[in-house]
Amino acid sequence: MNLRAATSADLELLRHWDEQPHVVASDPNDDWGWEVELDRTYDWREQLIAEIDDRPIGFLEIIDPAREESHYWGECAPNLRAIDIWIGEATDLGKGYGTQMMQLALARCFADSAVTAVLVDPLASNIRAHRFYERLGFQFVERRQFGADDCYVYQLDRANWQIDPAIAPHPLP
Repeated sequence: MNLRAATSADLELLRHWDEQPHVVASDPNDDWGWEVELDRTYDWREQLIAEIDDRPIGFLEIIDPAREESHYWGECAPNLRAIDIWIGEATDLGKGYGTQMMQLALARCFADSAVTAVLVDPLASNIRAHRFYERLGFQFVERRQFGADDCYVYQLDRANWQIDPAIAPHPLP
């Protein structure tokens, strides 16, 4: 698996994935604004497509929540990262791709020695996502409302990532 930057050439693919029932169920109230956002580059954000043998299978966004312009996460300490992740097609679910994507994303996040922790915010109702993040070492922090979404906030500290055998060995970004 590899990660590459999402570009405007991915617009139709991302629109298609955004309409898939399993994606809508995990992210029902967000408008990603693909037409604009794919052409915007920031040093606090990476939008990535995960591929296997050059076949796109999922999307990842990694942000610095303290610097992100919408302040979605509110006031945040410096040196954190936040990840959004989804698999595009339902036929690609349950094959370990999400785990591989998160391993690569976490390696990218923690490659910066200043990064202390990574945040995720699955819907409170998404029990499957909770188990997924917990298997990767994320710890529940709080239940929180983000706009219309009732979410659980999870955090993975650098120290836990370094010692958790479920996500080792750590691939280089």
